[in-house]
Amino acid sequence: MTTSRLNRDTLQRLADLRAAEARLLLDNGYYSGAYYLAGYAVECALKACITKQVREFDFPNLDLARKSYSHRLTDLAKAGGVDQEIEQEIKSNSAFSECWLTVVSWVSESRYSTHTREDAIALLASVTDANNGVLPWIKKRW
Repeated sequence: MTTSRLNRDTLQRLADLRAAEARLLLDNGYYSGAYYLAGYAVECALKACITKQVREFDFPNLDLARKSYSHRLTDLAKAGGVDQEIEQEIKSNSAFSECWLTVVSWVSESRYSTHTREDAIALLASVTDANNGVLPWIKKRW
């Protein structure tokens, strides 16, 4: 995989790859790295949602382009057009709501922090849970 074209397909693959890497790190006792990559998987997934709004050969919308370079998950959800759906899901699904609240506590600056095993387990579960995890939910919309 090259980094020369950061497109929807690449972002989708990166989201899955970062989640898998987070699992490997967690399983091998590298909790801070697992925590960071689990959150980064969601960032990549939300950026894949943003790419659905961009048409080839169209001049990019400056506001959308600026918002796309954020690392704040709530901002990326809004830029990706899934923020209202997330709000609806939160209201109708308390398990998803708990997962979302855990996931949005992640910040990109966590790469400079240490995290416990419990932190990493909670975040990775909230990201990847097959029934209520944030990443499977986003995948239905990217």
